[in-house]
Amino acid sequence: MTDAAAKSPMRAAAAARRRVASQAFGATAALAARDAFLATAPKADGPVAGYWPIGDELDIRPLLTALAEAKCEVALPAVAGRGMPLDFRPWTPGQPLEAGAHGTRHPPADAGRVRPALLLVPLLAFDGEGWRLGYGGGYYDRSLGLLRQSGRVIAVGVGFAAQRVERVPHDDHDQRLDAVLTERGFAWTFERRETA
Repeated sequence: MTDAAAKSPMRAAAAARRRVASQAFGATAALAARDAFLATAPKADGPVAGYWPIGDELDIRPLLTALAEAKCEVALPAVAGRGMPLDFRPWTPGQPLEAGAHGTRHPPADAGRVRPALLLVPLLAFDGEGWRLGYGGGYYDRSLGLLRQSGRVIAVGVGFAAQRVERVPHDDHDQRLDAVLTERGFAWTFERRETA
C-alpha cells in the first residue's frame, strides 16, 4: 500500500480519537493550549494565521483573541478554490465572518490578505517527526509549500495529545510541521529540535 493509500483508512480512526478527546477535554484544552502557546512558542515575526474550529477540532479561539489583544496581527484562512492554496485574511475579535467551504468561517474578501509568519494548522493526527494527517484536500500543504518558497514560515500543528500516532504516511507534496501545540504544551518536532 502506498503512503497516499494508507492515509484514507487512518482518517476514520483518527477522527474517532479526536472526537473522544474533544468530549473529554474540549473546554479545558482550549485554555491550556492558549496558555502553553503564549508561554512557550516563539514570538511571530509577523501575522499569525489560525483557523475557526469546525466539529471537534481543538478550539484555538481563546488563543487568537489573546494574540489580537496583545496587538499581534491575526488572520483566518479562506478557501480560494479547489486545488488552490488558502487566502489568509486579517481578523479581529467580534468581526462578522462569512460561511466558507467545508463548514469553515472566514473574514470577507474585502478584509484584504496577509502573509502569515506563523501558521496554526488543524489536523486529524500527527507524529513525532512532524508529519500531519489532514482531511485530504491538500489546502494546507499547498499553502505551506507556497509560503516556504517566498520566505520563512513556522507551521504549528494543533490538536489533542491523543491525536499523536506512531507514524503518519507522507508523500513528496506533504509539508512537515515545525512544531505541535496540544493541551499538554508546545513542542518543536524532532527534526526542528535537532537543528534549532
